[in-house]
Amino acid sequence: MREFNYSLINDNKWDSELLGLIAAIYRYEGRQELFLKQKPQELEKLVEIAKIQSTESSNAIEGIVTTNTRIRQLVEEKTTPHNRNEQEIAGYRDVLNIIHESFDAIPISQNYILQLHKIMYSHMSNPLAGRTKNVQNYISATYPDGHTEVLFTPLAPYETPEALDKLCCEYNRVIGNMELEPLIAIPVFIHDFLCIHPFNDGNGRMSRLLTTLLLYRSGFHVGKYISLEAKIANSKDLYYESLSMSQAGWHEGADDPVPFIKYLLGTILSAYKDFEDRFALVEVKRSALDTVRMAAQGKIGRFTKQDIIELCPSLSLSSVEGALRKMVEAGELNREGVGKKTCYSGKWY
Repeated sequence: MREFNYSLINDNKWDSELLGLIAAIYRYEGRQELFLKQKPQELEKLVEIAKIQSTESSNAIEGIVTTNTRIRQLVEEKTTPHNRNEQEIAGYRDVLNIIHESFDAIPISQNYILQLHKIMYSHMSNPLAGRTKNVQNYISATYPDGHTEVLFTPLAPYETPEALDKLCCEYNRVIGNMELEPLIAIPVFIHDFLCIHPFNDGNGRMSRLLTTLLLYRSGFHVGKYISLEAKIANSKDLYYESLSMSQAGWHEGADDPVPFIKYLLGTILSAYKDFEDRFALVEVKRSALDTVRMAAQGKIGRFTKQDIIELCPSLSLSSVEGALRKMVEAGELNREGVGKKTCYSGKWY
């Protein structure tokens, strides 16, 4: 079975791009702490938006979907799920809430990962919830002509429990001894977790929940305010491409995790930049119209009312709607479509 030796990873000569990503993330994290002290109440509203987006996006990547209204009801009101998709969505919501509230009391161990997996399936009958896989799984791609190709074969079921345990132990060792930069150790852990593919189902969603958990435990809290899952969903092709590149030679210990490390660090950095953009909208007290105008001027191409609501958490729905209406009437915005298909574009370019 493959050895999980982070010491070998630490011997790599990291290039300037990767080191630059790490340095930038530390700068942004430091600034985020200052911003949170300045406008805690306004920025706290970003938390609920991020929870909704994270729950929706992480499930949507796996084809698990429901309506926007139901997503909000499931996340905000914890309403009863109506079908299988909603049961899976509610389970993800529950695990995400536990991570938000108790990340510092969740050790990185096989037992706790199995418990989180069990909770993710707690709204449905799944005899393998909280248990490692009992059949061989494969990472495959289906092409337009209909044929399917196996891209990667994860570990066999009998190898999985020991591998998952070793992965957690080795991660805890290098983090505890400060042998490896956390922003390198975290993507490598997630990469190896996905290569093991420890469950019959739910591996991708668990990997994204564990990403948030590991980041929180190492002091990087941007995922609380900006959805990392939504960013991954919006760059899904790059996500799968970087993972595939990094998986080559994994069984022999000849893999190169750098493409996946760079992808994940780039995603994290992008989330920090989004956080600062949203902070800029609440930093100075402005009228609702000026706040919405500033948010709209930062958008390129068409955007929706929901896009503006997410950028302006301090404003009510009616305030955003009123400001958009005034901007359309004043000729600052074009409005297209009706109802749910309504979108806007600016006239200032």
